[in-house]
Amino acid sequence: MQHGIINVTVRDVRFPTSLEQHGSDAMHTDPDYSAAYVVIDTDSGLKGFGLTFTCGKGTEIVVCAVKALSGLVVGKSLQEIVSDFRGFYRLLTSDSQMRWLGPEKGVIQLATAAVLNAVWDLWARAESKPLWKLLVDMDPKQMVSCIDFRYITDVLTEKEALDILMKAQEGKQLREDQMLKEGYPAYTTSCAWLGYSDQQLRQLCTDALRSGWTKFKVKVGADLEDDIRRCRLIREMIGPDNTLMIDANQRWDVAEAISWVSSLAQFKPLWIEEPTSPDDILGHAVISKALAPLGIGVATGEQCHNRVMFKQFLQASALQFVQIDSCRVGSVNENLAVLLMAHKFQVPVCPHSGGVGLCELVQHLILFDYIGVSASLSGRMCEYVDHLHEHFTSPVVIRDAHYVPPKDPGYSCEMLESSVQRHEYPEGDVWKQLLNK
Repeated sequence: MQHGIINVTVRDVRFPTSLEQHGSDAMHTDPDYSAAYVVIDTDSGLKGFGLTFTCGKGTEIVVCAVKALSGLVVGKSLQEIVSDFRGFYRLLTSDSQMRWLGPEKGVIQLATAAVLNAVWDLWARAESKPLWKLLVDMDPKQMVSCIDFRYITDVLTEKEALDILMKAQEGKQLREDQMLKEGYPAYTTSCAWLGYSDQQLRQLCTDALRSGWTKFKVKVGADLEDDIRRCRLIREMIGPDNTLMIDANQRWDVAEAISWVSSLAQFKPLWIEEPTSPDDILGHAVISKALAPLGIGVATGEQCHNRVMFKQFLQASALQFVQIDSCRVGSVNENLAVLLMAHKFQVPVCPHSGGVGLCELVQHLILFDYIGVSASLSGRMCEYVDHLHEHFTSPVVIRDAHYVPPKDPGYSCEMLESSVQRHEYPEGDVWKQLLNK
């Protein structure tokens, strides 16, 4: 069946998470977890669902960008798209006029991710498979044909990508069986948002430890003395053998980052995440080199624009942990390029998923990374935040601090229509009540 695309709709969906300080960090002090939520309708009746994550204000700008891109999508069939997915990716990212808004960065790339996420969801549903399984079962040559290698062939050629995927065929079924049995290891960020009180931190850490969590991330960067106090509290709560990470969300200049993190080294963090501007590749390299003797790595990627920046981060040895995001770069297509480059450089991938729907999405990519690319769990884990999963038709499942591979067809980002209607901005009931106060 062709599955001709007859309509693309996009809605501005916002959840008032700022009211309870969920998601708060040193730079984003009051985020309202939000999404530009895309639905693709086809003439067969099959639908594709996709989204890109935002923090509230400005979601309407992404919605406008999705509408601008939709004219390139309507009229195409799913079969036409997937038979030349690289060409379709370039159609969206290289429109001769709209590319001026990026190219391949910022709002226009967020919108591209939302549209492409919906296309991948549609494809997986058409094949009656969860997205991770669609990827795992895909012929390596077809997978390579989904990737735009423009600007990265100095680091990764099509032949190299194909060789990596072919080599990973060995033992693939065993790894798939392992994931189905054990799940993918996760860490939690939900215990230590910056706006939480000490009482909340203690209670959430206690609950998490009882639930089997062993890896914890703490938000830092607003006040050094407060960071020392909070990191000491968390380290005392979780003990010396569990894993601690810290995340500054781009708060510092380079020298300040080195000094600040050196003061927190006593708490043995595995990594400092986003220590400075997400665009400063050479700054990250300086920080990485300075912190290496302390045994602290640098993690970044959630606001890395595209595959070209990831290429340079890897070339410059500027990160020790690659943090892909399902909605920042160009969807699955571009993330596949990043996974393959990370594997070539032997840098572990630990995805970002702090936001509405991000856990649902990125679990598919990291499952594929293990089964079909890296074949390694060494130094690897996927972020988990315990917020807003109840608004999805196929919410993420965590068991013993591991992601359980999804079974439902698609990319797991279809929202309950009742939740969309209640949280649509500004006309949904939730926002009518809040805005009229």
